[in-house]
Amino acid sequence: MNFHLEPTLSLIQEHFKTRNDVFAVFWQKGNKSGFMPAYYYDPYRYQLHKRSGGNFKNYKDKSFLPLNKEEWIKHLKGEKLIG
Repeated sequence: MNFHLEPTLSLIQEHFKTRNDVFAVFWQKGNKSGFMPAYYYDPYRYQLHKRSGGNFKNYKDKSFLPLNKEEWIKHLKGEKLIG
């Protein structure tokens, strides 16, 4: 953890009153872009679901990723765009 970012992180969390149970990530495909919830899922099981005609929207075996300090640090460093 970068300790020089710790005070900044505390100020941001206090100011914006963010949720910690879920966060959104930026996506871009062709001319389209937007934000979507960050999920944890098993890519192998998802591929099996997709091969049987399913899509991510109706895939049930996924859960939200929590907004933790590591995700905040990636965002503050510019490595990941969250919203």
